[in-house]
Amino acid sequence: MSRLRYLLAATVAAATPAVAQEKLPVARITIYPGDVIAESMLDERAYGLAPGSEPLYARARETLIGKMARRTLLPGQPIPTIAIDNPRIINVGAQIKIVFAEDGLQIVAYGIAQQAGAIGDLIRVRNQDSGLFISGRIQNDGSVRVGEG
Repeated sequence: MSRLRYLLAATVAAATPAVAQEKLPVARITIYPGDVIAESMLDERAYGLAPGSEPLYARARETLIGKMARRTLLPGQPIPTIAIDNPRIINVGAQIKIVFAEDGLQIVAYGIAQQAGAIGDLIRVRNQDSGLFISGRIQNDGSVRVGEG
């Protein structure tokens, strides 16, 4: 029976793909959802990654700095790419400027954000004057541009 176990273990070991050691950024401290990641919050640690798992984790510190944690990041653990996002510049319920601009015509109104979002996100906004719900893209200045395409 021990020979069978030996052969089974040897077969499993031969079928297991090689694991490459790579230095990955890890949290130095606990980072909570909504926290913006700073350089001082990160360390590096060598991890063995199975082939194909590389896109699942952040590979460089530079890609994390200034991003927002979407979930709790524990110290010493690799940071999943799905656990980070661009920082939100608009929160639910915030009063924001709505801009419609086309062919030299610009119309400005104000509304209430129905969704939180980061620059470039498409969010729903309720126009304060008409009460209608519209969708628009968040701009660098914090306004929401409507009427794209």
